Amino acid sequence: MKWTIHQLNQMPKKSFEFDETVDLNELSQNSDIRSISPVNVKGKATIESKQVAFDISMSGEMILPCSRTLVDVRYPFSISTKELFLFHKMDEIEDEDVHIVEDDLIDLTPIVKEEILLEIPMQIFCESVQKEEGAPQEGKDWQVITEDDRKHQIDPRLAGLEKLLKQEDES
Repeated sequence: MKWTIHQLNQMPKKSFEFDETVDLNELSQNSDIRSISPVNVKGKATIESKQVAFDISMSGEMILPCSRTLVDVRYPFSISTKELFLFHKMDEIEDEDVHIVEDDLIDLTPIVKEEILLEIPMQIFCESVQKEEGAPQEGKDWQVITEDDRKHQIDPRLAGLEKLLKQEDES
């Protein structure tokens, strides 16, 4: 996913399509991503005299830690973005979404990496947690209870009052 300005200017048509699979395992070394499948990157580039516009869509799957139990959670993603590259720096354009071509080389890999990192959710939860893989469900003087358990459980501070009420009902 690299093109030089010379290659782009030599193209017979002023647009072209691309479809590549990129291995981005280096993202799992310094982020919350535990692993990532090869990412499919498709798109179309439109070339004009002093710029090239890319319409990019990328899809794949990453493994992230569950926010609650730290078990692996599969997170499929599909991202679409539009990027504009200017061949030469222009004074009147100071937009953060516009990229200036450096060393006459356009490389989409850093943009793909950035978009994937931005796609990571702040929290993700595993839908089915098994007790063997997840966090402990009880410990010394505590245990995890569900909402249903909580509704049917009597507050231990009021247990004596319940006994008193039962005695009054019997008499």
